[in-house]
Parts: sequence; structure tokens; C-alpha cells
Amino acid sequence: MLLFIVSILSGIISGMGIGGGTILIPALTVLFKLDQHTSQSINLLSFIPIGGVALITHIRNKNVDTRLALKLIIPGIIGAVSGSMLSSHMSSPHLRKLFGVFLFVMGLYEVTCRRR
Repeated sequence: MLLFIVSILSGIISGMGIGGGTILIPALTVLFKLDQHTSQSINLLSFIPIGGVALITHIRNKNVDTRLALKLIIPGIIGAVSGSMLSSHMSSPHLRKLFGVFLFVMGLYEVTCRRR
């Protein structure tokens, strides 16, 4: 039942555009005792259908600058592959701490930087 609740919360947060990983990854590592690598893998797999639906919706609503998107695709793929390779060589506790720092910095950014 707890896994179901975590999944629903993660899906709601993802649907709001915030990122379900902020709920899913800590829940999987703390509540279900999965290692950081497995938790992040599950999060990435759950993002595929969510990202696909979001992309289709934004394209239909003409919210996508295709020229900019095409310029960002190759660097994005390079960054994703590099990050994946880097994380596979890190220990799970080190990766967990790094993810915690990332969440803290992103939270601090959201609180202190107002959109105009």
C-alpha cells in the first residue's frame, strides 16, 4: 500500500512539472531500502511515459521552440550518457549524498529566485 501511495504522489508531482524524482528517489532509498542506483533507474524508467505525454501535449499547444530543441538534443544526449557513466562508477552512499545536495540547491533556488 505504501508503494502505491508513493507512486501516486510521484505521478502527481510529475504531472505538475516539478519532477516526481524528488519524491520517488528518496522514498525508494529510505522507505524501501533500495540502493541509490536502483532508485534512480526506476525514476528514469517511470519518466519515459510521463515525458512522452508532456512532449506531445506541449507540441500540440505550440509551446515548443523546435529550433532551440534541435540545438539542445545532442548536448542533452551527451550529458545524459556522461552522467550515467559517471554515476555507475560512484558508490551508492556517495551518489545519495550528491543527490541530496542537488535537491537542497534546487530547493534553495526555487525559494530565493522569483520568476518575473
